[in-house]
Amino acid sequence: MTQRLHLVFGGELVTPERTEFKNVDDIHIVGMFPDYQSAHDAWKAEAQRTVDNAHMRYFIAHIHRLRDEEAEASPTEELG
Repeated sequence: MTQRLHLVFGGELVTPERTEFKNVDDIHIVGMFPDYQSAHDAWKAEAQRTVDNAHMRYFIAHIHRLRDEEAEASPTEELG
């Protein structure tokens, strides 16, 4: 089985209509997970824990998509 890393993180947004964090230093890193299902479970737990704060949002980042070993030049290689 191929490992598909996912990062779960979140924090308070400036406004619920945008995905701009109020304070980047306060971003809550929930953790790195080996598959989407475990990342989704962690995301859901944090989202439910903070449901009373409309400005809090949690996200799942598909880390495995940042580097595609099969592609001739991945987007991350083009940056540096």
